[in-house]
Amino acid sequence: MIERLGLALLHRIDPERAHGLALTALKAGLGPLAGPVTSPRLRTTVAGMNLPNPVGLAAGFDKNADALGPLTRTAFGFLEVGATTPRAQPGNPRPRLFRLAKDAAAINRFGFNNNGMDEMAARLAARPDGAVIGLNLGANKDSTDRSEDFAAVFKTCGDHLDFATVNVSSPNTEKLRDLQGKEALTRILDRVIAVRDLHGMEVAIFIKIAPDLDDAALADIAEIATTMRISGVIATNTTLDRVGLHGPHAAEAGGLSGQPLFEKSTRVLARLSHLTDGRVPLIGVGGVATAEQAYAKIRAGASAVQLYTALVYGGISLAGDIATGLDTLLARDGFANVAQAVGTDRDRWL
Repeated sequence: MIERLGLALLHRIDPERAHGLALTALKAGLGPLAGPVTSPRLRTTVAGMNLPNPVGLAAGFDKNADALGPLTRTAFGFLEVGATTPRAQPGNPRPRLFRLAKDAAAINRFGFNNNGMDEMAARLAARPDGAVIGLNLGANKDSTDRSEDFAAVFKTCGDHLDFATVNVSSPNTEKLRDLQGKEALTRILDRVIAVRDLHGMEVAIFIKIAPDLDDAALADIAEIATTMRISGVIATNTTLDRVGLHGPHAAEAGGLSGQPLFEKSTRVLARLSHLTDGRVPLIGVGGVATAEQAYAKIRAGASAVQLYTALVYGGISLAGDIATGLDTLLARDGFANVAQAVGTDRDRWL
């Protein structure tokens, strides 16, 4: 009841200010902080990481790890903070976040606003024990060598991470998505992997891709994922599509997230699972707001899922609801654990 009232109040003010207030409330200890939901069916291992459940928090919710401690006490099985760039940057001018309530969606054009890698490293160094935490790596808008930016952030923060995500799919930094091309992405990953090897870091490395890639680009991603020493792929980031949206903000520039993204992102996920023959761990993101949608992502090929926009409409307790519901669905269908369900309905989405 209190959470519902809080959400109603937050929806009456500017979305970005509301998000900041939500983080402040978490830091103050408000919200469901009973710890990750878990069970024998929900416990799973993804890219060597032992998760109490496969429901994670996507990057962007806590850009600067402001509420990292309280977030580790929520129901999530793992967390991803950031994106973080080498130097602090303000991002794009406001307003840059828009609710599309009729579509249970949002459009953002933040542009990697963050406090920089040194502050992030200090906060990660003080991380609570036991939680599985990753960092979304970004590049500065005015960088002359973006592959070096990814490597620099990883070098500075990597000792405090369980996983790192090379984010080449945000639509809000000019030409960043060009780095999803085979040659450019290989060069970035070579540098990040070299840092990991040189410093002996035991950190899983993921790449995060856009939902707007064509079949040829997806085939290149699949080849990179199966031939380079990375741990998996996060599919997907936000979309540039604007089909069927409602309300005064439907045409705003930026990345669209939430319910309109679910089918598109799940089809990309399933296609990538097919192209890699299920050999590469995938994390499914885009439009996850219910246990049934999380289950659909898993059965389409995801070993775990992440959510963010759904929290705008359902609150932080939604993570626990999804994990608990997922446990029920796995039991209903006779799966002893999440891993058994991965990819079992993939062909439906191809």
